[in-house]
Amino acid sequence: MDESVVIGAGATGVATARQLADSGKRVRLITRSGSGPDHSGIERIALDAGRTEELAEALAGATTVFNAAMTAYQTWPETMPPLFASILAATERAGADYVMLGNHYGYQQTTGPVTERTPMAPHTRKGRVRAELWRQAKEAHDAGRLRVTEVRAGQYLGPGAVSAFTLLVAPRVREGELALVHGNPDAAHSFSYTKDVAAALVAVSGDERAWGRAWHAPVITTTLRQAATGLAELHGAPEPRLEPLTERDMTLLSFTDPLWREFAEMSYMSERPFLVDDSDIRDTFGLKPSTLREALAA
Repeated sequence: MDESVVIGAGATGVATARQLADSGKRVRLITRSGSGPDHSGIERIALDAGRTEELAEALAGATTVFNAAMTAYQTWPETMPPLFASILAATERAGADYVMLGNHYGYQQTTGPVTERTPMAPHTRKGRVRAELWRQAKEAHDAGRLRVTEVRAGQYLGPGAVSAFTLLVAPRVREGELALVHGNPDAAHSFSYTKDVAAALVAVSGDERAWGRAWHAPVITTTLRQAATGLAELHGAPEPRLEPLTERDMTLLSFTDPLWREFAEMSYMSERPFLVDDSDIRDTFGLKPSTLREALAA
Protein backbone atom coordinates (compact mmCIF):
# COMPACT_ATOMS: atom_id res chain seq x y z
CA MET A 1 0.00 0.00 0.00
CA ASP A 2 1.12 3.54 -0.77
CA GLU A 3 2.54 4.98 2.45
CA SER A 4 3.14 8.63 3.23
CA VAL A 5 4.98 10.30 6.08
CA VAL A 6 4.08 13.78 7.30
CA ILE A 7 6.62 15.52 9.54
CA GLY A 8 5.07 18.19 11.71
CA ALA A 9 1.61 18.44 13.27
CA GLY A 10 0.86 22.10 12.85
CA ALA A 11 -2.44 23.06 11.27
CA THR A 12 -1.27 22.30 7.71
CA GLY A 13 0.57 19.11 8.64
CA VAL A 14 -2.53 17.76 10.38
CA ALA A 15 -4.79 18.76 7.48
CA THR A 16 -2.41 17.02 5.05
CA ALA A 17 -2.29 13.84 7.11
CA ARG A 18 -6.09 13.78 7.32
CA GLN A 19 -6.56 14.28 3.58
CA LEU A 20 -4.09 11.51 2.79
CA ALA A 21 -5.67 9.12 5.28
CA ASP A 22 -9.19 9.93 4.12
CA SER A 23 -8.12 9.02 0.57
CA GLY A 24 -7.09 5.54 1.73
CA LYS A 25 -3.33 6.03 2.15
CA ARG A 26 -1.48 4.80 5.19
CA VAL A 27 0.06 7.77 6.97
CA ARG A 28 2.79 8.10 9.57
CA LEU A 29 2.76 11.46 11.37
CA ILE A 30 6.06 12.32 13.04
CA THR A 31 6.39 14.93 15.78
CA ARG A 32 8.62 15.36 18.81
CA SER A 33 5.73 14.58 21.16
CA GLY A 34 3.80 12.06 19.09
CA SER A 35 0.84 14.45 18.84
CA GLY A 36 -1.72 14.48 16.07
CA PRO A 37 -5.31 13.58 15.22
CA ASP A 38 -6.99 10.38 16.33
CA HIS A 39 -7.58 8.69 12.96
CA SER A 40 -7.55 5.02 12.06
CA GLY A 41 -5.37 5.69 9.03
CA ILE A 42 -2.76 7.76 10.87
CA GLU A 43 0.06 6.26 12.93
CA ARG A 44 1.53 8.85 15.29
CA ILE A 45 5.25 8.59 15.99
CA ALA A 46 7.19 10.51 18.64
CA LEU A 47 10.59 11.34 17.16
CA ASP A 48 12.96 14.28 16.86
CA ALA A 49 13.34 14.73 13.10
CA GLY A 50 16.78 16.20 13.69
CA ARG A 51 18.05 12.70 14.55
CA THR A 52 18.85 11.63 11.01
CA GLU A 53 19.59 7.95 11.63
CA GLU A 54 16.42 7.40 13.66
CA LEU A 55 14.36 9.39 11.18
CA ALA A 56 15.67 7.35 8.24
CA GLU A 57 14.51 4.19 10.01
CA ALA A 58 11.08 5.71 10.62
CA LEU A 59 10.80 6.64 6.93
CA ALA A 60 11.61 3.15 5.67
CA GLY A 61 9.06 1.95 3.12
CA ALA A 62 7.48 5.37 2.61
CA THR A 63 6.79 6.52 -0.94
CA THR A 64 6.43 10.22 -0.11
CA VAL A 65 7.65 12.42 2.74
CA PHE A 66 5.87 15.71 3.44
CA ASN A 67 8.00 18.17 5.39
CA ALA A 68 5.63 20.47 7.29
CA ALA A 69 8.05 20.89 10.19
CA MET A 70 8.53 24.23 11.91
CA THR A 71 10.79 25.53 14.65
CA ALA A 72 10.22 28.55 16.89
CA TYR A 73 9.87 31.58 14.61
CA GLN A 74 12.56 33.62 16.33
CA THR A 75 15.11 30.78 16.04
CA TRP A 76 14.86 30.05 12.30
CA PRO A 77 18.43 31.01 11.28
CA GLU A 78 19.87 28.65 13.88
CA THR A 79 17.35 25.80 13.98
CA MET A 80 15.77 25.41 10.55
CA PRO A 81 18.89 24.57 8.47
CA PRO A 82 20.03 21.55 10.54
CA LEU A 83 16.47 20.23 10.88
CA PHE A 84 15.77 20.43 7.15
CA ALA A 85 19.18 18.98 6.31
CA SER A 86 18.34 15.98 8.49
CA ILE A 87 14.93 15.50 6.87
CA LEU A 88 16.40 15.79 3.37
CA ALA A 89 19.16 13.28 4.13
CA ALA A 90 16.78 10.80 5.76
CA THR A 91 14.30 11.04 2.88
CA GLU A 92 17.08 10.43 0.39
CA ARG A 93 18.19 7.33 2.28
CA ALA A 94 14.62 6.06 2.35
CA GLY A 95 14.32 6.47 -1.42
CA ALA A 96 11.12 8.48 -1.05
CA ASP A 97 9.83 11.53 -2.88
CA TYR A 98 10.12 14.79 -0.94
CA VAL A 99 7.40 17.47 -0.70
CA MET A 100 8.29 20.61 1.22
CA LEU A 101 5.95 23.18 2.74
CA GLY A 102 7.43 26.64 2.22
CA ASN A 103 6.36 30.27 2.13
CA HIS A 104 6.91 33.50 0.19
CA TYR A 105 9.74 34.94 2.30
CA GLY A 106 12.50 33.88 -0.09
CA TYR A 107 11.48 36.10 -2.98
CA GLN A 108 13.04 39.35 -4.04
CA GLN A 109 11.02 42.33 -2.84
CA THR A 110 8.83 43.54 -5.69
CA THR A 111 5.88 45.86 -6.29
CA GLY A 112 4.07 43.47 -8.63
CA PRO A 113 2.52 40.05 -8.04
CA VAL A 114 4.98 37.36 -6.92
CA THR A 115 5.20 34.32 -9.19
CA GLU A 116 7.25 31.14 -8.90
CA ARG A 117 9.68 32.77 -11.34
CA THR A 118 10.31 35.83 -9.15
CA PRO A 119 14.03 35.72 -8.22
CA MET A 120 14.92 34.13 -4.90
CA ALA A 121 16.89 37.14 -3.67
CA PRO A 122 15.57 38.01 -0.19
CA HIS A 123 16.81 40.88 1.95
CA THR A 124 15.76 39.44 5.34
CA ARG A 125 17.34 36.78 7.55
CA LYS A 126 14.31 34.52 7.49
CA GLY A 127 13.96 35.02 3.76
CA ARG A 128 17.55 33.91 3.24
CA VAL A 129 16.89 30.82 5.36
CA ARG A 130 13.86 29.85 3.27
CA ALA A 131 15.69 30.44 -0.01
CA GLU A 132 18.64 28.34 1.11
CA LEU A 133 16.46 25.45 2.27
CA TRP A 134 14.86 25.30 -1.16
CA ARG A 135 18.23 25.68 -2.93
CA GLN A 136 19.65 22.67 -1.10
CA ALA A 137 16.61 20.53 -1.87
CA LYS A 138 16.56 21.58 -5.52
CA GLU A 139 20.26 20.82 -5.79
CA ALA A 140 19.59 17.27 -4.54
CA HIS A 141 16.80 16.92 -7.11
CA ASP A 142 18.97 18.18 -9.95
CA ALA A 143 21.69 15.72 -8.95
CA GLY A 144 19.19 12.86 -9.23
CA ARG A 145 19.39 11.93 -5.56
CA LEU A 146 15.60 12.18 -5.05
CA ARG A 147 12.54 13.95 -6.45
CA VAL A 148 11.67 17.26 -4.80
CA THR A 149 8.90 19.84 -4.98
CA GLU A 150 7.72 22.65 -2.72
CA VAL A 151 4.33 24.27 -2.05
CA ARG A 152 4.59 27.88 -0.87
CA ALA A 153 1.85 29.36 1.28
CA GLY A 154 1.10 32.82 2.64
CA GLN A 155 -0.33 34.11 5.93
CA TYR A 156 -2.54 31.35 7.25
CA LEU A 157 -6.26 31.22 7.93
CA GLY A 158 -8.12 28.21 9.29
CA PRO A 159 -8.49 26.08 12.42
CA GLY A 160 -5.26 25.86 14.38
CA ALA A 161 -3.49 28.28 12.03
CA VAL A 162 -0.78 30.48 13.52
CA SER A 163 -0.36 33.86 11.84
CA ALA A 164 -0.49 37.57 12.63
CA PHE A 165 -4.20 37.50 11.80
CA THR A 166 -5.08 34.53 14.00
CA LEU A 167 -2.90 35.73 16.89
CA LEU A 168 -3.54 39.47 16.90
CA VAL A 169 -6.79 40.15 15.10
CA ALA A 170 -9.23 37.24 15.28
CA PRO A 171 -9.53 36.93 19.10
CA ARG A 172 -10.12 40.68 19.53
CA VAL A 173 -12.63 40.90 16.69
CA ARG A 174 -14.70 38.02 18.06
CA GLU A 175 -14.89 39.82 21.42
CA GLY A 176 -15.71 43.20 19.86
CA GLU A 177 -12.48 44.72 21.14
CA LEU A 178 -9.90 46.98 19.52
CA ALA A 179 -7.37 44.97 17.51
CA LEU A 180 -3.84 46.25 16.98
CA VAL A 181 -2.68 44.98 13.59
CA HIS A 182 0.72 44.43 12.07
CA GLY A 183 0.88 46.66 8.99
CA ASN A 184 -1.69 48.45 6.90
CA PRO A 185 -5.17 46.94 7.46
CA ASP A 186 -6.29 48.15 4.02
CA ALA A 187 -3.40 46.77 1.97
CA ALA A 188 -4.30 43.80 -0.22
CA HIS A 189 -2.65 40.57 0.92
CA SER A 190 -2.66 36.95 -0.26
CA PHE A 191 -3.78 34.60 2.51
CA SER A 192 -3.70 30.80 2.53
CA TYR A 193 -6.38 28.56 4.02
CA THR A 194 -4.78 25.53 5.66
CA LYS A 195 -7.16 23.08 3.98
CA ASP A 196 -6.30 24.53 0.54
CA VAL A 197 -2.58 24.26 1.26
CA ALA A 198 -2.97 20.64 2.32
CA ALA A 199 -4.89 19.92 -0.90
CA ALA A 200 -2.01 21.46 -2.87
CA LEU A 201 0.59 19.35 -1.06
CA VAL A 202 -1.38 16.19 -1.78
CA ALA A 203 -2.00 17.15 -5.42
CA VAL A 204 1.64 17.82 -6.30
CA SER A 205 2.79 14.63 -4.61
CA GLY A 206 0.82 12.52 -7.05
CA ASP A 207 1.64 14.21 -10.36
CA GLU A 208 4.75 13.77 -12.51
CA ARG A 209 4.57 17.42 -13.59
CA ALA A 210 5.19 18.66 -10.07
CA TRP A 211 8.78 17.62 -9.48
CA GLY A 212 11.81 19.87 -9.63
CA ARG A 213 10.04 23.17 -9.03
CA ALA A 214 7.96 25.12 -6.52
CA TRP A 215 4.25 25.89 -6.64
CA HIS A 216 2.14 28.55 -4.97
CA ALA A 217 -0.76 27.18 -2.98
CA PRO A 218 -4.13 28.72 -3.93
CA VAL A 219 -4.50 32.12 -2.28
CA ILE A 220 -7.37 34.25 -1.01
CA THR A 221 -6.53 37.87 -1.81
CA THR A 222 -8.18 40.32 0.56
CA THR A 223 -7.30 42.90 3.22
CA LEU A 224 -7.03 42.52 6.97
CA ARG A 225 -10.02 44.81 7.36
CA GLN A 226 -12.16 42.74 4.99
CA ALA A 227 -11.12 39.52 6.73
CA ALA A 228 -11.85 41.05 10.15
CA THR A 229 -15.23 42.32 8.96
CA GLY A 230 -16.14 38.89 7.60
CA LEU A 231 -15.15 37.26 10.88
CA ALA A 232 -17.19 39.74 12.89
CA GLU A 233 -20.27 39.06 10.76
CA LEU A 234 -19.92 35.31 11.29
CA HIS A 235 -19.78 35.77 15.06
CA GLY A 236 -22.38 38.50 15.36
CA ALA A 237 -19.74 40.88 16.66
CA PRO A 238 -19.71 44.66 16.07
CA GLU A 239 -17.82 46.25 13.20
CA PRO A 240 -14.10 45.69 13.83
CA ARG A 241 -11.92 48.45 15.19
CA LEU A 242 -8.40 48.11 13.80
CA GLU A 243 -5.34 50.25 14.49
CA PRO A 244 -1.81 49.61 13.18
CA LEU A 245 0.93 48.86 15.66
CA THR A 246 3.43 51.72 15.72
CA GLU A 247 7.18 51.24 15.58
CA ARG A 248 7.28 52.19 19.26
CA ASP A 249 4.64 49.55 20.05
CA MET A 250 6.72 46.91 18.27
CA THR A 251 9.87 47.95 20.10
CA LEU A 252 8.20 47.80 23.50
CA LEU A 253 6.58 44.46 22.75
CA SER A 254 9.92 43.00 21.62
CA PHE A 255 11.26 43.49 25.16
CA THR A 256 8.60 41.09 26.45
CA ASP A 257 8.71 38.53 23.63
CA PRO A 258 11.38 38.16 20.91
CA LEU A 259 8.66 37.08 18.48
CA TRP A 260 7.69 40.74 17.99
CA ARG A 261 11.19 41.61 16.82
CA GLU A 262 10.80 38.99 14.13
CA PHE A 263 7.49 40.45 12.97
CA ALA A 264 9.23 43.79 12.46
CA GLU A 265 11.73 42.23 10.05
CA MET A 266 8.91 41.10 7.74
CA SER A 267 6.95 44.38 7.89
CA TYR A 268 7.48 45.02 4.17
CA MET A 269 4.96 42.23 3.46
CA SER A 270 2.20 43.85 5.51
CA GLU A 271 2.73 47.60 5.20
CA ARG A 272 2.01 47.64 1.46
CA PRO A 273 0.12 45.30 -0.90
CA PHE A 274 1.67 41.84 -1.16
CA LEU A 275 0.11 39.87 -3.98
CA VAL A 276 0.79 36.29 -5.02
CA ASP A 277 0.02 34.77 -8.42
CA ASP A 278 -1.34 31.23 -7.99
CA SER A 279 -2.23 30.64 -11.65
CA ASP A 280 0.34 27.86 -12.14
CA ILE A 281 -1.26 25.52 -9.63
CA ARG A 282 -4.76 26.48 -10.77
CA ASP A 283 -4.01 25.83 -14.44
CA THR A 284 -1.91 22.68 -13.93
CA PHE A 285 -3.84 20.86 -11.22
CA GLY A 286 -7.24 22.54 -11.34
CA LEU A 287 -7.00 23.68 -7.73
CA LYS A 288 -8.97 26.71 -6.58
CA PRO A 289 -8.97 28.53 -3.25
CA SER A 290 -11.85 28.34 -0.84
CA THR A 291 -13.80 31.54 -0.32
CA LEU A 292 -12.82 33.92 2.45
CA ARG A 293 -16.07 33.11 4.25
CA GLU A 294 -15.35 29.36 4.13
CA ALA A 295 -11.88 29.88 5.56
CA LEU A 296 -13.12 32.17 8.33
CA ALA A 297 -16.03 29.90 9.20
CA ALA A 298 -13.67 26.95 9.61
